[in-house]
Amino acid sequence: MPQPHPAIDQTPPTTAEPAPPKALSLEERLTLVNTTMTVRLDEAAVAYEVNTAHIPAEPVDLADVVTVPLTPTLQPPPEPYPTPVAALLQRAHHRLLTGGWCSGALVDEDGARCVLGAIRIEARGDSGLEASAASVLLDAIRRKFGDVDSVPSFNDAHGSGRVPLRMVDQAARLADARGI
Repeated sequence: MPQPHPAIDQTPPTTAEPAPPKALSLEERLTLVNTTMTVRLDEAAVAYEVNTAHIPAEPVDLADVVTVPLTPTLQPPPEPYPTPVAALLQRAHHRLLTGGWCSGALVDEDGARCVLGAIRIEARGDSGLEASAASVLLDAIRRKFGDVDSVPSFNDAHGSGRVPLRMVDQAARLADARGI
């Protein structure tokens, strides 16, 4: 004899009435707003990147942007390079940092010096050493800026000493790497 199938209960299940929405606390609302704003800012950042991707931009050298006040009396001279030209360029760099930089003259009325004036005073009368230092500096300048006529023209082409001082420092490292 066939077994009767149990009856399937056709009554709909009763669900509990949903509780009325509870008001969010201040902390919960702030978290919700923070999450929403983070999503919006992320979307805006992506949209900005997409919209500006076609615009050519030159990289920024942070040495031109980030500056700190110099306190010459608190800056001891760095450990000297072992090679004469590198050491001369390093002393010239330190003199420009502590004594000031100028353009248009070897030395201005306040005692500030141009790049060549700093090299000349630090060479202490050794014209061969002075010429070697100026040559290495011009080489470092040309590596970075292309065809430049001379160290004085490069120095005078700048309105502040940041770039010329940075080039003297780079030239000192270049001279040290060359062993001169």
